[in-house]
Amino acid sequence: MAARSSPPLGARAPFDQRIARVLVRPLAHTAISPNQITTATLGLALIAAALFATGGTPAIHWAAGAFALARFLDHFDGELARLTDRTSRFGYYFDYASGGLGYAAIFAGIGIGLARGPLGDWALALGALGTIAALVSMVLNLRLDRAAVAGGRETIGYPATDGFELEDGIYLIAPATWIGWLDAFFVACGVGAAVYGLWTAGRVLRLRAV
Repeated sequence: MAARSSPPLGARAPFDQRIARVLVRPLAHTAISPNQITTATLGLALIAAALFATGGTPAIHWAAGAFALARFLDHFDGELARLTDRTSRFGYYFDYASGGLGYAAIFAGIGIGLARGPLGDWALALGALGTIAALVSMVLNLRLDRAAVAGGRETIGYPATDGFELEDGIYLIAPATWIGWLDAFFVACGVGAAVYGLWTAGRVLRLRAV
């Protein structure tokens, strides 16, 4: 998620953030605010979660596209805020909450929808695991970001390399759903979310030990 108090990352920013930085420029001359974009992004993610929860097609196909779009638009609020000098403390926390709640909702929605299929109750368990991991990671990452800013360091965010972040893998939710691989993708994401949550917790513990 694009934390609005963080400095722009320049050439080292992920590719989707660089694209968002260019596409958001026309909005700088409109009445659209960063918080409105955050609200729209959260709304789109919640709609996607509700569609996934139905478990049927074409609803889940629309849901996959909507959530992938929501993840991409999540970069627009922070870029617009920096471009127009409208960064704010509220926007910072709102952006974090929007991202965390969006991920939590999508795990819950997919888990409910897939519970009617081969995964059965395992889908509900994975959905609950992913939901909890998303919320816990949100809180822990917020703590890490605040510590980095207080120490005059650049926020780390997700593990990244060569213009791609770990989070970018979520874009695969669209093609995976469209070709019928949602079950496998969901299992991988559920396990990945838990591992990422533990990795983030380890970073917090190391920070406390310093």
